[in-house]
Amino acid sequence: MKQFTSRMTALPEAAGMTGRSQGTTAAAALLFAGFAGFGAGSVNLATASSLLLSPAAGGFAVAGGVGAALWGTALLVWSVLSLQRGSLLRARTATALLLVASLVHAASALAAMAAGPSGLALSHLAALLLSLMIVAASGWLKRRSGGDPAGTGVVAQPRAGRLLLAAFASAVLVAGIATPGLAASTAGQYAVPHGEHGLPGVGSHHGH
Repeated sequence: MKQFTSRMTALPEAAGMTGRSQGTTAAAALLFAGFAGFGAGSVNLATASSLLLSPAAGGFAVAGGVGAALWGTALLVWSVLSLQRGSLLRARTATALLLVASLVHAASALAAMAAGPSGLALSHLAALLLSLMIVAASGWLKRRSGGDPAGTGVVAQPRAGRLLLAAFASAVLVAGIATPGLAASTAGQYAVPHGEHGLPGVGSHHGH
């Protein structure tokens, strides 16, 4: 009888541990999607700078730059709202748009490479990879919820330590992909190097 009682007591504890484990995995996937959204949005904005500030920019390039700027801004807003609500905002619509954007980035990267050496191709490839990473995370969350796109949220209290490690790993991975795409853009080429920020003329006084 005591053994039966101890087993019954252990069942809720085991269920709670499983729920927390699943909650941690879901929270990590959500963070991964959000961070990738930040990266993809930033790279799209950088791509827009390359298209709009190109000396040979024509009507097609200007239209593409405006579209990239709007899409990048939309991705940043979507990522913030998704992380704030604890689930992917309009996951099905977002996934469809991300797949369309991936095709556009792939075609644009091929066109840029065919035209000759260009940092624009690298920016498009970075945006493509980040977009596919969001799609993969969204697909995993959807399968976990039994195919319900509205159930792509966190349903159990995650483990703080594991979630912190997952957040760090996600941030490093996204930064490793986004940084080359940002650096290859026109905005990245004109960025002030680290360590050289400051007020004009301040550095000239250090030598006296």
